[in-house]
Amino acid sequence: MQFSIRRAPWRAFLTTAFAAVAVLTFTSLARAQEVVVFVDGQPITALDVQQRSKFMEMSSHQAPKRQEVIDNLVDEILELREAKRYGIEPAASDINDSFASVATNMGIDTQKLSQMLTNGGASVETFKQRLRAQMAWTSLVRGRFKASLEIADSDVEAQLQLHKSDETAQVGYEYIMRPILLVVPHGSPDSAFEARKRDADALRVRFVDCTTGISFARALQEVAVRDPVSKASADLPQQLRDLLDKTEVGHLTPPEQTTEGVQMFAVCSKKETKTETPGMKKMRDELFEKRFGAKAKRYLADLRRQAMIEYK
Repeated sequence: MQFSIRRAPWRAFLTTAFAAVAVLTFTSLARAQEVVVFVDGQPITALDVQQRSKFMEMSSHQAPKRQEVIDNLVDEILELREAKRYGIEPAASDINDSFASVATNMGIDTQKLSQMLTNGGASVETFKQRLRAQMAWTSLVRGRFKASLEIADSDVEAQLQLHKSDETAQVGYEYIMRPILLVVPHGSPDSAFEARKRDADALRVRFVDCTTGISFARALQEVAVRDPVSKASADLPQQLRDLLDKTEVGHLTPPEQTTEGVQMFAVCSKKETKTETPGMKKMRDELFEKRFGAKAKRYLADLRRQAMIEYK
């Protein structure tokens, strides 16, 4: 009898404590699911705003204003809905590939990127939703306004004359390359990559032409020789262009570490071209982005005027 009298207050305390936790949890969930705005009946919740805000802060390293975040989510809904109306819906595999590309460009894998987003208070889904909207909206605007978005060579040349520089005077080249990958298993220590870099340096010494060099590389263990790639220097990033410019035909570029291992490029052909130099490509892209941005902005403004946007 004495034992049960002593336990009774603790049981009451624990019951009260569990009840309080349950109330707090329920309140937090209710706030997270609280609707902030309806876009033609489609809700945007407080949780949506919170996760997108954290994502935007991680991307720009600056905390966005709440209304900026809400506008971002509203635009996204309108973009995706309009794209769907024209039959444009990015496949899940395309979204996953884009997500993986972002991770690769950051020098990490998708698991690490997912962890970074979660730890930062964002979520994988809010990022993938952003990628989905960007892909759908870009395809829609490009498709609907294709003719008016084309940049004439005369417009490019005129702008180049106005903005003469060493970059615009660059010579363009057509390259034929063979990517060569020295495979490093996923999860290997840094020492494994260092060892493969030494193997790559040894291969560079023996690689003096593509005919014999490709055959020799194929005979090595855990070495993948990819199919030939034809690229114009205008379509390559500046860092790779610099590497190719310093690499003689029939030789390999310096080794670079990737998520798959250590990669080099065999330069098998290099021909000068006047068609599209890096300077012309850069100017054409700049003109296109301005024209595309203006079209997309007007299009989205029209969709906003037609939509029923209800703030709660």
